[in-house]
Amino acid sequence: MKINVMYFSPTGTTKKVTDSLSKRICKKLNEETQVKYIDFTPPIIREKSIAFGKKELLIIGVPVYAGRVPNILLKYLNTLTGSDTIAIPLVVYGNRNYDDALLELKNILEANGFIPIAAAAFIGEHSFSDSLAKNRPDEKDLKIVEQFADQILERLYNLPNAKKISVSGQQPLRPYYKPTDINGNFFDFRKITPKTSSNCIDCKACVDLCPMGSINREDVSTLNGICIKCCACIKSCPTQAKYFDDSNYIKHKNELETNFSKRKEPELFF
Repeated sequence: MKINVMYFSPTGTTKKVTDSLSKRICKKLNEETQVKYIDFTPPIIREKSIAFGKKELLIIGVPVYAGRVPNILLKYLNTLTGSDTIAIPLVVYGNRNYDDALLELKNILEANGFIPIAAAAFIGEHSFSDSLAKNRPDEKDLKIVEQFADQILERLYNLPNAKKISVSGQQPLRPYYKPTDINGNFFDFRKITPKTSSNCIDCKACVDLCPMGSINREDVSTLNGICIKCCACIKSCPTQAKYFDDSNYIKHKNELETNFSKRKEPELFF
């Protein structure tokens, strides 16, 4: 069986989960297995569709944005096609909630020719914060990833008896989670953009890492497109020159860190 590992991972947490899962599966198979890694974080990768065959396994992971699959990925994900291809959908969220994201990803796969036989929601350090779910997925999480891999292998060995899986979520899918401003009103989070301080050394790391290709290479303090608040530019900046100063953003970040500080654990579905 050929294994395909796909992920959208601006800050590396989803990649860490998908990589750990695939490596464990390959190790347990104890044989030479073809593995293809597809990082669809760069926008250029999302320009081409991919078709998968029946004798393939797809492990696919995405982060959770506002309780759903990031809407900027929906068009691309619906270009992926399977031919009764076995799939493992994964979502990674920042310790608030994954709401309907896993169900949404599973639905997309099933509608496009894939057969999910297992699914999971893992926790990664929140993109807005350096304290909420700090350094996750951590060692404890990765042990659960290993257990999950072993259970997936059992499912693969018993495919004729495998049943259709159910995952947490509501149907119809709920709207994207909306934060409130300092007056308690919903606000358009999409309009908030990062600032650049005088600490910037113009290294272009933010330009290369932006999953939307939105940061202007000639002037990294300006945007050519949308900002999805993945915070890759902020977390990767060697001089901490990128930041958000919007009062509503800061309020929302503080609320997340205060209200969702209690550790949540991964959830597995078979």
